[in-house]
Amino acid sequence: MKPKKISPSLLSANFSNLEKDIKMVEEGGAHLLHIDVMDGHFVPNITMGPVVVEAINEVAKIPLDVHLMISDPDYYVNAFADAGADYITVHSESTNHLHRVLQKIKARGIKAGVSLNPHTPLSVLENILDNVDLILIMSVNPGFGGQSFIPNTIKKLQNLKKMLKKHNAEHIEIEVDGGIKIDNIKEVSDAGCDIFVSGSGIFKAKNPKKMISEMINTLS
Repeated sequence: MKPKKISPSLLSANFSNLEKDIKMVEEGGAHLLHIDVMDGHFVPNITMGPVVVEAINEVAKIPLDVHLMISDPDYYVNAFADAGADYITVHSESTNHLHRVLQKIKARGIKAGVSLNPHTPLSVLENILDNVDLILIMSVNPGFGGQSFIPNTIKKLQNLKKMLKKHNAEHIEIEVDGGIKIDNIKEVSDAGCDIFVSGSGIFKAKNPKKMISEMINTLS
């Protein structure tokens, strides 16, 4: 059984003092740092690039979970690898050559992830499972933080678990991003999630450090 992991999304952190918020979630027991990279093209927002990821890597003690919500991610894999990413996840919808991009990520010794938007069927995964370490299911439409969890995600997760079992690929980690909060994290876990991305659910809490501990306890 794979360990459950909390990956706070820095999209909801205080950008004027990222180092403080990074240390806070690390002290709270976070396992990963989720970094949303948006280009204003694939999604309607612009966030951060390799230079910021490199700065985060200099202060972070836990692995960087870099989520590329960008067009043509194959052009940027090396830049984010050089910046210190431990996971690089690309969207199946963002490239015509998904297999090649995944191979490029793995060639750098980095865990390769594939993300699916809410409308994207699981069938797109079947021919690339041998090249994947992580599957990220979007439980909101990507581009902005603070959105509500899409209920149909639960059924999608259950079906993904069945697919991975069918293909003897249960070692692949399943991650969910969007609307994860203390009141739904157990249901998402029971449906098959291993890594929980939470932005506003953690950083907008009265005590973010305590919230991470509560989430971990709920999953145990």
